Amino acid sequence: MLASVLFGFFGIIFKKNLMMKIIAMDVMSTGVIAYYVLIASKDGAFTPILSQLTGDVDPIAYADPVPQAVILTAIVIGFSIQALMLVGVMKLAQDNPTLETHAIEKNYTP
Repeated sequence: MLASVLFGFFGIIFKKNLMMKIIAMDVMSTGVIAYYVLIASKDGAFTPILSQLTGDVDPIAYADPVPQAVILTAIVIGFSIQALMLVGVMKLAQDNPTLETHAIEKNYTP
């Protein structure tokens, strides 16, 4: 988990290909989401749905649904950001024969 965050971070910094930077950002995002899932998980927690069968269960034993909703939102936002970055790379690929950052910067410097 921490290793995937570090691999993603160093991949964003040290990789020169834009596609590899996008993949590294996705790896880092996956590590952060895994960290939050690990923190929010509890052994023996029940789903927060009341019924006649579970009416006598201690309310402390229920899983909190807020972290689950936050993680689902983070996954959707991460997916949309990744799609937006891929569209940007596609637009850059139309004008440049390579996706290496130093070559793109050389083409656009005055």
